[in-house]
Amino acid sequence: MIIGKIAKNEKMIRFNEEIICNNCCKQVPGGLKTGESYYKTESFKTELEDFKKSYLCGICRDKKRIEDNH
Repeated sequence: MIIGKIAKNEKMIRFNEEIICNNCCKQVPGGLKTGESYYKTESFKTELEDFKKSYLCGICRDKKRIEDNH
């Protein structure tokens, strides 16, 4: 999954992060990518923390989508 900003022709950084669904508490694969210049910046750290706080796994996301449509 790509997070953050990647400029055209910029080298991508791949990293693993512990990501847990905020609904069912299952750990999901945490392979992420971002641009080399964005990696380790303050805005990157903030975006990653916000992403982790609001993350739902595919099953929980689909359940929420179905509930919201009814």
